[in-house]
Amino acid sequence: MEHPAYTMAAACILGGVAGYVRKRSVPSLFGGLTVGIMYGAGAYLMHQNQDYGVHLALSASILLTAASAPRALKLRAPVPLFLTALGLLTTSYYGKKYYDFYV
Repeated sequence: MEHPAYTMAAACILGGVAGYVRKRSVPSLFGGLTVGIMYGAGAYLMHQNQDYGVHLALSASILLTAASAPRALKLRAPVPLFLTALGLLTTSYYGKKYYDFYV
């Protein structure tokens, strides 16, 4: 269950760094690191069978979707569209896991 969160952590951190290197975008760096750290912490907690791992991964997914969707709708560029799709996919995945375990 933690593997998608580890993958998203790496993808968000690498994407944030790439955005900063390519265009000197500090918001990309900050956003990528923040969301990536949230995913990484959630994955670690899930791997250790501790509380709040699913909560943290779900929160990171919602944050990723909320941050990328307006830009995707405005620009119709591939990167924001892909980030929004990933955010929606992981939101549904961790939303289902949350529902299965806590509701």
